[in-house]
Amino acid sequence: MKQSWKPGTMVYPLPAALVSCGDYDGESNLLTVAWTGTICTNPPMLYISIRPERYSYDIIRRHMEFTVNLSTAEMARVTDWCGVKSGRDFDKWTETGLTREKGVKVSCPAIAESPLSIECRVKQIMSLGSHDMFIADVLNVMADDRFIDPETGAFDLASSGLMAYAHGGYYPLGAKIGGFGFSVRKKK
Repeated sequence: MKQSWKPGTMVYPLPAALVSCGDYDGESNLLTVAWTGTICTNPPMLYISIRPERYSYDIIRRHMEFTVNLSTAEMARVTDWCGVKSGRDFDKWTETGLTREKGVKVSCPAIAESPLSIECRVKQIMSLGSHDMFIADVLNVMADDRFIDPETGAFDLASSGLMAYAHGGYYPLGAKIGGFGFSVRKKK
């Protein structure tokens, strides 16, 4: 039997991502975001939701671009730290030791330690209540060479050790249990 609770945001797990924003050579910051996801495949679009009082909110609003950097289990401590400390008080790049990497299509830096960095330009900002949703076009994806098969060119993101966020905790992703369409494939 299930209990009935008041309305809440209980869609978990979510990606634990570090969003970088600002300018590579100037003001920049890192922000931990779990409220992010795909909106559209063609054109490629995603969203991030941020509280307006967060330090990075105004930086993203001014620059109208950001980079979503996926986090790994190895990056759990710095990902959490960037979520509980404010860029108003700390230079998060210096404090975490994460490496800035020049963007290709945006002026904000990417995180070199991230297996995948997704460069985005804000298309629309929707005020929704506690959070504003930044709807963005994906301009470029930067994939870490360590996870690209040199023979096939295939990117193996699963081997990077991605982590997820679920109801206040960080968790490594587990073993693969199937692939898209596996339930309807004919057995060999």
